[in-house]
Amino acid sequence: MSFTFLVRNLTINVSKVSRRALHTGCPRLLATDKNLLVKLRKSTGYTFINCKKALEKFDNDVAQAEAWLHQQAQKEGWSKANKLEGRKAKEGLVGLLVGDQVAVMVEVNCETDFVARNEKFQQLVKDVAFTALAHHQNKSQSRTGYIKSLLASDELTKLTVSDGVTLADQVALNIGRLGENMSVRRAVTISLPTDWHIGSYIHGGVAGQTQVAMGRYGALVVFQGGKEEERGILGRKLGQHVVGEAPTLLGNMDDLPCGESETRLLPQTFLGDPSRTVAQFLKGQEARVLDFVRFQCGETISEIDCS
Repeated sequence: MSFTFLVRNLTINVSKVSRRALHTGCPRLLATDKNLLVKLRKSTGYTFINCKKALEKFDNDVAQAEAWLHQQAQKEGWSKANKLEGRKAKEGLVGLLVGDQVAVMVEVNCETDFVARNEKFQQLVKDVAFTALAHHQNKSQSRTGYIKSLLASDELTKLTVSDGVTLADQVALNIGRLGENMSVRRAVTISLPTDWHIGSYIHGGVAGQTQVAMGRYGALVVFQGGKEEERGILGRKLGQHVVGEAPTLLGNMDDLPCGESETRLLPQTFLGDPSRTVAQFLKGQEARVLDFVRFQCGETISEIDCS
């Protein structure tokens, strides 16, 4: 047997072993990669392609891959935000959070109802609500009585969510993730004296939301009086009326209705009982409305009145 034959045979056998090892080892490696890919995709919401690229870049280190994805999405988001700035964002959600003698209502916009139903977008609405409320509570710590604050987009986006991350950063991150123009449009925050109460209502609500109610329309109503055990129902009925009838002014308890075009709350025909005005309904409840705010998602600036 020649030396050449032995070398050739050895080479062939080694080659077969190598191919067998590669063949039997690959499925295990691919399974691990797939699990990491699914995990990263679920935790970040980014595409499989981008998640795969991140894992390859950092040798399957999920933590580094996730941090890099967030950085890239934010950079891409700012870039996309500049490109999409002129595109109309009339869809979105109104978010409403009511606490102990405090409440906040916000509007966050996007381009389509499809994105408004996305969990990432709804998380942005929550972030805006909690951040705006925290800002209000910090500012009003030394103040008492009824405090109402209106925040426009430029004020909201500067607020810090955590660790130096602003709401503007959060918006950019979500633009990078979801590929639509978005904006944090406005917020109203209120805090009340102990003997005042908050009624609230969201219309067209998003199922499954607990802490922050979300929908296309929202209302906050500040009132006094009413039977203690029925105040929750009273507040909801008043909120429903404000959403449905869209008053722009409060009016007085003794104002007379001026017809179908009535825009003052108290002289309007009460939505829950057309035989009475809102003022008459409140007298029967031994209550009075002190203030209200109504948000309609996408309404034009000329329609916005937070009286």
